[in-house]
Amino acid sequence: MARKQNDDLLIEDELAAAFLNDDELTTNDTPAPSAPAEDTWDDSDEEFPGQLAIDVYETDEKLVVKARTAGVNKEDLDVSISDGILTISGTLSSGDESDATNWHIQECYWGEFSRTLALPVNVKEDEVEAVLKDGVLTISFSKVKQEQAKKIQVL
Repeated sequence: MARKQNDDLLIEDELAAAFLNDDELTTNDTPAPSAPAEDTWDDSDEEFPGQLAIDVYETDEKLVVKARTAGVNKEDLDVSISDGILTISGTLSSGDESDATNWHIQECYWGEFSRTLALPVNVKEDEVEAVLKDGVLTISFSKVKQEQAKKIQVL
């Protein structure tokens, strides 16, 4: 059965209604009218760097940070640490410098990315290893050993 264009619009309205909260509903529980997507798209020149997804875990001796950086050259990565704050930034290039005029689908992020995080444990900032292998950046820090609490005799 062929679908009519009006049926597609109904489906889009139903999907939009699924993401509306109660404040956006009218008194008869139908979605409040919204502006077309073209009118709400912010096409400003202001760009924000992409967010880098990370995993952070501990072993007995190390704190490990892993980030999926497939397609990033190690020359395009900047990793730094200062006072327990780790920053990973870089640029992901598509390798395609064509002047596309009509995008059909654009899901991949290309451009600058950055991630800053406070490390959850104390580490020896001068004992760190960063390895980029198979598109995964792995940063390993030696942890600072926490001394056992000493019992203080009360006089």
